[in-house]
Amino acid sequence: METIVFDIGETLVRDDRYWASWANWLGVPPHTLSALVGAAVTQGRDSADALRILRPGMDVREASLARAAAGRGEHLDETDLYPDVRPALAELRALGVRVVVAGNGTVRAGELLRALDLPADLVVTSDEWGVTKPDPAFFARVLEVSGAAPERTLYVGDHPADDLFPAKSSGLRAAHVRRGAYGHWWADHPDVVETADWRVDALTELPALVVEARDSTPVGRLRTGPSSA
Repeated sequence: METIVFDIGETLVRDDRYWASWANWLGVPPHTLSALVGAAVTQGRDSADALRILRPGMDVREASLARAAAGRGEHLDETDLYPDVRPALAELRALGVRVVVAGNGTVRAGELLRALDLPADLVVTSDEWGVTKPDPAFFARVLEVSGAAPERTLYVGDHPADDLFPAKSSGLRAAHVRRGAYGHWWADHPDVVETADWRVDALTELPALVVEARDSTPVGRLRTGPSSA
C-alpha cells in the first residue's frame, strides 16, 4: 500500500461524546438514545434515525445548526481519539505510507481534527469536499488526494455501506475495522467477509499488514486478527 485513507467516526474518533451531547440536547437519558442507535444499526439503517424516532420529522442538519448557535455544538479533543490512532498513523508514515483522514463530517469537525495535529498528510471532511459517503464522487475525491493508483490505496472504516462497499466499488482496496456499533455488529456478515481485503480489530495491525503486502508478489488477498474466520 502506498496510501491509507481513514474514515473518522468510530474508526479514529469515538462517538460517545457525540451521542451523549445529542441526548442532552433532546432531554433524554444517554442510554435511551444509545439503545435506539443500536436498534438502527442492527436493522442496517442510518444511526441518525435514532434521533428521528425521538423527534419525528427532525431535520438533523438544522438541529445541529441550532445546537451550534446555542453554544452546544461539536467538540473534539484528544480524549475522543481511540488510543491506537497516534501510534498506528505514526508507524505507517515511518514506513513511507501516505496517511489521509477523509470521512463524513462537518467543516467544524475538520477544523477540530486538524487542531489535534495527527500524524497525517491530509485531514478533510465530506462537508469540506461538498460530497458525502457513500456517494462514488466522495471516493473519486479520495483517489484524487491519494497520489496512488486505486489498487495501491486502502480505505479503512467501520461502516459496510458507507465505507467498505463503496470503496471497493470505486476500485480501492478496503479494510473493515471491528469498532463501534456498525463495526461490531456487521463484522462477520458474509458480505463483509467476502468484500474486505483486510479485517482488523485494531489500527495497530495495519503496519505489519503493509509490510506483508509489500513482500507479496503479487499482493495477495489477506485476512488477519480474531475477526478472521
